[in-house]
Amino acid sequence: MTKLDRLDALLDARDLQSVWFARSNSFAWLTGGNNVVDREGDVGVAAVGYDGDELRVVTDTIEAPRLRDEELPDDVVVTEYEWYEQSLAGAVAEHMTTPAGADFDVPNVESVDASSLRRPLTPDDIDRYRTLGEETAAAVEAICRELEPDDTEREVASAVRGALDSQGIETPVALVGGSERAQRYRHYTPTDSKLGEYALVSVTAERAGLHASLTRTVAFDPPDWLESRHRAAATVEATALAATQQAGIDGGTAGDVFEAIQTAYGQVGHEDEWKKHHQGGAAGYAGREWIATPTTDAEIRLPMAFAWNPTVQGAKSEDTVLITEDGMEILTKTGNWPTSTVTAVGHEGAIPRPTVLER
Repeated sequence: MTKLDRLDALLDARDLQSVWFARSNSFAWLTGGNNVVDREGDVGVAAVGYDGDELRVVTDTIEAPRLRDEELPDDVVVTEYEWYEQSLAGAVAEHMTTPAGADFDVPNVESVDASSLRRPLTPDDIDRYRTLGEETAAAVEAICRELEPDDTEREVASAVRGALDSQGIETPVALVGGSERAQRYRHYTPTDSKLGEYALVSVTAERAGLHASLTRTVAFDPPDWLESRHRAAATVEATALAATQQAGIDGGTAGDVFEAIQTAYGQVGHEDEWKKHHQGGAAGYAGREWIATPTTDAEIRLPMAFAWNPTVQGAKSEDTVLITEDGMEILTKTGNWPTSTVTAVGHEGAIPRPTVLER
């Protein structure tokens, strides 16, 4: 089913004449373009609408020339309004066919959550995801191979952001935890602390709406427990991936996968660690399209990318993986980082997971 087929089904199911998207991830999903100027805003500078016939973008006279030239396909109609006369919501309300739905606040318009529309991934999504994943992993791993114990967390995060930015990749999340803070916190937002004995580098990168997440561990003088805890986290991650594929085949839910994650934590001797950090979930046009909990009823729909990120105090395992009914493909890999084969708990098969890089 194409993206427009999904929109047609939405219009029919909700008895709507048009649907509009101004949030950046759904705008990118539908157009391939970027409607963001100010990253602090929830809504971009343009909205794209579909009326069962064509795509139309509404934006102001400031943004229209750039969007036409650099962000949008030639066949997308762009309608302009004077920036000083009305808001984006007001302009959309003026140009839409009604009844209508939207993913942002437009007066007298139904609310639409686009997350389910963005799943599963299309072949074009997957092709672009492969490129994003490989380039993100290459940039992060190159930085990690040059780390030194006296580097600060903030210096490393800055280097990662710069390396990705040079390739047109944004970095919504750049976490760097040295040995002291990575043991204390699950979200090790970077500070001026030095890395010390080892470091965790966790990144979520975004380009053209797609998001890729990964974590790499570098050790200089690692504590005795680091390898075993990292292996435990990797085993939980492998279990989550295997359980996700099975749930996708069987018509299961995120809650089914979470149950497998809880079982795996118990099997590796860290029964309560799942309570101390979220475990991840589906990835795509958001860092996480949904995050799994014991009660999450989101259907596992394949093909889809997933970024599971289990932690065991001081250790973490994470990559973005494309899962289909026929197999798994690690999107955030280069082939240049040391790996080991990890067997999932309660499932057949094994998957290579990154190990700790010792410097």
